[in-house]
Amino acid sequence: MRIVEDIAALEALYDAPVPTSLTKVVDRLTPLYRRWIGASRFCILTSVGPEGTDATPRGDDGPVVRIVDDTTLWLPDWRGNNRLDALRNIVRDGRVSLMFLVPGSLNVVRVNGRAVLTDDPGVTGQFTQGGRHPRTVVVVTVAEAYFQCAKALMRSGLWTRGDESGGLPTAGQFIAERDAGFDAEGYDLGYPDEAPRRMW
Repeated sequence: MRIVEDIAALEALYDAPVPTSLTKVVDRLTPLYRRWIGASRFCILTSVGPEGTDATPRGDDGPVVRIVDDTTLWLPDWRGNNRLDALRNIVRDGRVSLMFLVPGSLNVVRVNGRAVLTDDPGVTGQFTQGGRHPRTVVVVTVAEAYFQCAKALMRSGLWTRGDESGGLPTAGQFIAERDAGFDAEGYDLGYPDEAPRRMW
């Protein structure tokens, strides 16, 4: 297998960038970006740390982030599996990217910047679900924002195909593949009732 080992060799394989792909980048959230991000209930948070990179899905039943101002986003860290991969990375490095999706929209909005974590009650207390508050909030300072063209979502048919009905492995089966004797069926049957109790 031939490996591309330098930037000149890489760039020789491609045409010049589409001009608008470079000029569309903004250094703050314009009114239209604020409107789009405010409609998103789901994003992917990526971070980097000494062990490598991490990408984690984040979702909420309303806007997934709070837009504080044109350069600041608050992302509550609701209950999960407590691996803390992204949070550890943020504490040690701070470079993050967010990829926002809205069901049915073929565009994706991307935000790159730096993040810190806060456990300040004045911030965490502004988020509540069922009487609970997040333990921390990811505070993102926006360095750049831009939309991603629709080609990837169009090619994949992300919102129009029902691939999940094709016999995909379940969460329980993934666990059982590593842990012999794990009750995959029981786990999968119980999860829809158990998860809502541990959502926030």
